[in-house]
Amino acid sequence: MFGPAGRLYVYRSYGIHWCANVVCGEDGIGEAVLLRALEPTAGLDLMRARRGVDDAALLAAGPGRLTQALGITEAHDGLDLRRPPFTLESTQARVEVVESTRVGITRATERPWRYSLAGSSFVSRPRPRA
Repeated sequence: MFGPAGRLYVYRSYGIHWCANVVCGEDGIGEAVLLRALEPTAGLDLMRARRGVDDAALLAAGPGRLTQALGITEAHDGLDLRRPPFTLESTQARVEVVESTRVGITRATERPWRYSLAGSSFVSRPRPRA
């Protein structure tokens, strides 16, 4: 998490699941974003095989599910997301982002540091009602 921005920081959570953070700070500064969920749009057959579920909403809804669906393991720790096996694509499309309180932690739970696409059903846990 203290490496250069654009790197993947992969670690075990509770000794069970792999979790992935995208490092976003300067080299030597511990700043990263936990990848909690994604909407699967490509490679669904492979994700279904890795996860053993058919429901697209359950393929990557949660940090452990996301890494399992994408096949991310400790072998990916420290890799640059701008180079294979990864691909980052920019978009000019405008998206509406909503913030909510954090989940799965015991401290600073009131902080509005959880961001997702407005109206998306592909989130790790339902957002609290406003």
